[in-house]
Amino acid sequence: MQNVQSYITPKKMRQKNRRDLIFKLIFQSASLLSASFVIMIIIIISLKGINPFIQSYEGFNNATGVVTLEPTNVFKFITGMQWLNGPVGASSAYAIGFAIVNTIIAVILSLVLTIPVAVLTALLIAKVAPKRIANFLRTVVELLASIPSIIYGVIGLGVITKFVSWIGGLFGVQTAAGLSLLSTIIVLFMMTLPTITAVAETSIRAVPKDIIEGSLALSATKMQTYFKVVLTSAKSGIFAGIILGVGRALGEATAVSMVSGNSFSGVTFNLLATTSTLTSRMLLGIKETSGIDYDIRFSVGLALMVVILVTNVALKWVMKKVGNLDEA
Repeated sequence: MQNVQSYITPKKMRQKNRRDLIFKLIFQSASLLSASFVIMIIIIISLKGINPFIQSYEGFNNATGVVTLEPTNVFKFITGMQWLNGPVGASSAYAIGFAIVNTIIAVILSLVLTIPVAVLTALLIAKVAPKRIANFLRTVVELLASIPSIIYGVIGLGVITKFVSWIGGLFGVQTAAGLSLLSTIIVLFMMTLPTITAVAETSIRAVPKDIIEGSLALSATKMQTYFKVVLTSAKSGIFAGIILGVGRALGEATAVSMVSGNSFSGVTFNLLATTSTLTSRMLLGIKETSGIDYDIRFSVGLALMVVILVTNVALKWVMKKVGNLDEA
């Protein structure tokens, strides 16, 4: 039998190689363009965000008039428990330690709700539900993922805050019209649920049928197979969905600002009390166009990028450890 390659003329081979080279260059260009946007954002935020720590600003004092504001202390900025702990406009007035902790609290508590619901929903769509119902649910999840964050914020402000206020009334607790940590958690739950569900569902559907059939052949029930075999095999994709969900939760600003209450100080563990996140701190003062109050928002953004980076590294470490335990 003759080699198929012998039927390809040198001219056709050159054309094929030329097409491959063109597509390779297109893909490389797209990758470089995407990477350049990320690098550009990091550079801009870093340059602007470092300014408050290395340069002085002009401020105004009612008693003395124009004054020079010294550079912000990095340690106080990161660890402080009050946003304005000095004269308004002074460099030393800004601190985000409480906002960092509150952000982590809100994200973790929302994930406690989101992960089991998202994974079970993904399992239902991929393996349990009949095809028509699964297609309908898949469409619903895709629609939820495409809803703009401002819509979630409006729903949170118009519906969820009233529900939280009602809960506070049941326990005799006065709330700030429902603006609270609980409202923030529920909104983040709604926003991250479709992201994690979609990725987890794709990962579950990718589990080879041979593994499932082998488990069933060993007398395992369908539910045992789904929970002990399918979910275990799809854990990498599920963790990938969780990482994407955490990224969206950490970076959400508009919806969170509308329902959190935007407190100016203190770590909040009380579900019915107002809270504040890094993104809400950034959003509240973005109307400024210059000066310390404007540049400090980039400093908050820089801190947020570090939090996101550390969180992603930690989640990948956990994923690796879970994989090693399963292999052992």
